[in-house]
Amino acid sequence: MLADGTAVPANGAAMPADGAAMLAAVGLDDRAERLYTDLVVRGAGAPAELAARCGNDLTATEAALAALAERGLIAPQRDGSARYAAAPPTVALEALLTGRRHALRQAELAAAALAEAYRTAGGDGTHRDLVEVVAGHAAIGHRVAQLQAAATEEILALVTGRYQVVRADATGAETAAVERGVRYRVVMERRALEEPDAAATLFEAMDREQQVRVVEDVPTKLIVADRTAALVPLTETRSGAEPVALVVRAPALVRVLTVLFDQTWEWAHPLGRDDGAVTVGAAPAGEPDTVDRRILALLLAGATDQSAANQLGLGLRTVQRRISRLMALARAETRIQLGWQAHRRGWVPD
Repeated sequence: MLADGTAVPANGAAMPADGAAMLAAVGLDDRAERLYTDLVVRGAGAPAELAARCGNDLTATEAALAALAERGLIAPQRDGSARYAAAPPTVALEALLTGRRHALRQAELAAAALAEAYRTAGGDGTHRDLVEVVAGHAAIGHRVAQLQAAATEEILALVTGRYQVVRADATGAETAAVERGVRYRVVMERRALEEPDAAATLFEAMDREQQVRVVEDVPTKLIVADRTAALVPLTETRSGAEPVALVVRAPALVRVLTVLFDQTWEWAHPLGRDDGAVTVGAAPAGEPDTVDRRILALLLAGATDQSAANQLGLGLRTVQRRISRLMALARAETRIQLGWQAHRRGWVPD
């Protein structure tokens, strides 16, 4: 077996492993694909011979031959021997793929037309799909799966406590997205680590090379797909109550939600594992030391930079340099923002 699970016959040509139907996109099931591969690698054969070579019964082999012939992938030999030969893959498969590409393009155009019709169906020019209200566990779970299925680059997620809408990969959309190369970055609230199956879920995510971090409090549940669409709860979920969420596609609103994720990610601690246990690393952005916290406390109490320097026995430039570092650490543009972030992150007592 090769590293990607591909079987290699005696002559060195690659054949798909059992269950690996790579030509499903052109309408071939696993049996038909293996039969066509056998004809390409080993040459022509009669139905009974091909059934023996591929380990199928004659009826199934004849059905697969009919499917291949219908798509122009095989043809009976002209010598009257009732044997079938494979058409050249570069010609036969490319023709099928071209047809599929055209069909997909037509579907994309139809989808775009329907989306435009949906946006303007009210007759008042309102863009209805920019913000959509979705209610109920099933509907929200379906939208979560849709966001993952449509993603091509990355999924960003903020996770609070117990899964209340859809459990990790309950629909299989996450697995499919990861297999397409979609990157996942997830920030979990610390109390989510207390769930009974939290470690197993985290280890599964790490095995998929997903990046997971943790903070004390997550501002809200959130999913952002490719920075173009997002889903955020509209109401708090209470026992017995149906949840309500917003699906947001308005670019300005999606940018705001993405910034919220990015800022939460910056001060979150990376999760890892050691001997079967979850480990919490240091926050990549770093934390203020004791002197920084004393400077912040003095500034919030109304002290000037010079007064803080005098009280702490530091030089004015040292205090100002530390303040500048704290503003960069908190991604604050003003000292008012620095004060808010200091309280938000627990750098100073309330």
